[in-house]
Amino acid sequence: MREQERTSLPGIPMLVFLILLLIATGFVLVGAARAGSVAAVIASLLAGIAQIVALGGFYMIEPNQAAVLTLFGKYVGTVKAQGLRWNNPFFSAKKVSLRVRNFESGRLKVNELDGSPIEIAAVVVWRVVDSAEAVFNVDDYESFVQIQSEAAIRQIATSYPYDQHEEGQIALRSHAVEISRSLGEQLDERLTSAGVDVIEARINHLAYAPEIAQAMLQRQQANAVIAARTRIVEGAVTMVEMALDQLKSRGVVELDDERRAQMVSNLLVVLCSDRATQPVVNTGSIHQ
Repeated sequence: MREQERTSLPGIPMLVFLILLLIATGFVLVGAARAGSVAAVIASLLAGIAQIVALGGFYMIEPNQAAVLTLFGKYVGTVKAQGLRWNNPFFSAKKVSLRVRNFESGRLKVNELDGSPIEIAAVVVWRVVDSAEAVFNVDDYESFVQIQSEAAIRQIATSYPYDQHEEGQIALRSHAVEISRSLGEQLDERLTSAGVDVIEARINHLAYAPEIAQAMLQRQQANAVIAARTRIVEGAVTMVEMALDQLKSRGVVELDDERRAQMVSNLLVVLCSDRATQPVVNTGSIHQ
């Protein structure tokens, strides 16, 4: 079922025409009744009834709205011209909004790729682009968008880990752009049959479930400490190597292997310690 454009007559001129026609028919009816012409009276009455029935063909279309027309259950076309319009009075008109809409899912509790329970919610921006598909392909396209959106969010949550554990791995928390793109693609696949276009989809809430939030926070803190220590050690080793090379190249002091190892140990303690170190002044010789 695809949308088909259908023309309609402007409502204001058609309304004025029908009113004038009804007035004229009234005068004819009165004249026929006075003249005693039964045939003219019956013809006038039938014309008047037809004109009154024709008044049922008016309907209003607002901006960014469409009217899906059916004739005894058969789809005959869609009218998008705004204002007061007129068509066959036997047409049934169902209004469909073409405006951009927001849908915010509730906080869904699902298990991410690693099996940890998380809470996730998303905002989906969408609009109807094919009114015929929206009306005839699904029972209720608004409910369809809501249910399919939540299903897509659950699918995304179970397809990716919450945190990145390997280099290059896509995670829910660290790759918001990639996750939003993947969610949008899934929604497009699910909603295209309902004549709906997904403009944007993005995660607006992401957190571990309350029962494991404290444990996961401790793990994140431990990972942060390890990462910081790793960076500190890398920098300290580089600085020690630089110091030894400069001492040697400038001929400041000659160190044997034992003193060199002791100096490396002392420098690493100073550079890697998380507290201020207390210096010990050696008043003797370098070997005492």
